[in-house]
Amino acid sequence: MTFPDPEQGLEPRDRVEADRREVLGWQMYDWGWSAFSTTVVTALLGPYLLELAEDNGGVDILGWNIDAGSFFPFAVSVSAVLQVIALPLIGTIADHTPHKKKLMLALAYAASAATAALFVVTADNVAWGGFLFVVAAVGFAAAGVVYNSYLPEIAPPNLRDRVSSGGFALGYLGGGLYLAANFALIALMDDTGLAVRISLGGAGVWAAVFIFAFTQRRLRDRSPARSKPADRGWLGFSMATTLATARELWTSYPVAFRYLLAYLVFNDGIQTIITVATTFAADELDAEAETLLLLVLMIQFVAIPGAIGFGRWAEASGAKRTLIINLCVWALLVIYAYAQLDSIAKLWIMGVVLAAVLGGSQAIARSLFSQMIPTSKEAEFFGFYEIAARGTSWIGPLAFGVVNQITGSQRQAIVSLIAFFIIGIAILVTVDVRKGMIDADQDPDLVVL
Repeated sequence: MTFPDPEQGLEPRDRVEADRREVLGWQMYDWGWSAFSTTVVTALLGPYLLELAEDNGGVDILGWNIDAGSFFPFAVSVSAVLQVIALPLIGTIADHTPHKKKLMLALAYAASAATAALFVVTADNVAWGGFLFVVAAVGFAAAGVVYNSYLPEIAPPNLRDRVSSGGFALGYLGGGLYLAANFALIALMDDTGLAVRISLGGAGVWAAVFIFAFTQRRLRDRSPARSKPADRGWLGFSMATTLATARELWTSYPVAFRYLLAYLVFNDGIQTIITVATTFAADELDAEAETLLLLVLMIQFVAIPGAIGFGRWAEASGAKRTLIINLCVWALLVIYAYAQLDSIAKLWIMGVVLAAVLGGSQAIARSLFSQMIPTSKEAEFFGFYEIAARGTSWIGPLAFGVVNQITGSQRQAIVSLIAFFIIGIAILVTVDVRKGMIDADQDPDLVVL
């Protein structure tokens, strides 16, 4: 990678070399926002809102009393629905504006502010906590669409696996360090509620500080390949363009569309395992809360070399081949959980392997998709990529819940998830990456296929 002098104004879209300084600025966005993912979404906000809502006998919204155990899942569902609606529209705007960077930063800072405001959530305003979470989740997801669309612009095809995996690695490191600091704070402070509020609100400050220090200062705008007609409003133009892009994805980029189908299926399996893992361990192995928290921390840090290692492997052996091997390991983990997972020691072994493949699957999936989309429509296509990641995220948990309801066993339920990996791999095998790159006017000779 080269080190060109900083340039003023808009960056041309046809650069073929990567600027390491700008790449780091892009990757550090993941470092910043991952504090929200690890601390707010995964570790603290759900249990905190549950406790507050239980003390109040539920949450009253517009005359409807929501059960304490349902409040946070409902908030997550509302955010997912809003993301499905908003993300393609944001992608269209990003591809047509010369202020793509400003759009991304505005969304990220708004999400950071909403996260920071979680500090004020107490038993007196539990509903406010759900609202702030929805704003933050949608804001970070929308900023993520623009963020992902920068990948083809800052890295040539032969470096995208490495750059993408490096971003995920820094995200795991930043999120893990912030989560470790949260646990230390909660352990040291006598007022646990205040410690949790500081941790939740601090995640927004953490994100804003690192986004400002690195992403805002190092990432550069690119001149858009297309411009919005002057006589069209942004909302109507975005809606019409989004529908046109959906048709175009189906008709003109069938390989990329087929890949999205594969991603939709196998990613749902991955996300479901992540979601139910701690509940499974608590129910089947009687794992204590401290053990589960340490397990989450371990996964954050082991995922770092996993992401980097799979990124380098993809460079040498091909992203599709590497991703298929990665997904086969996920399938074996499901079988292992069903047939062998009967002790805390084995839980830690499974956690290490899970962490190693987690970062790799996410990083390679993103970079592989970037190879098969047209260079003038990155954000629009990544909008649909994010929909594939989030729009069906309820199917895996539903399948898990139905099997558990019928059998009364989470062990039986988790083995049902292997279907997501078998189907996802079967579709992925049929994806012709070379043809997909040619369809998108990208040079397949620049990467190992």
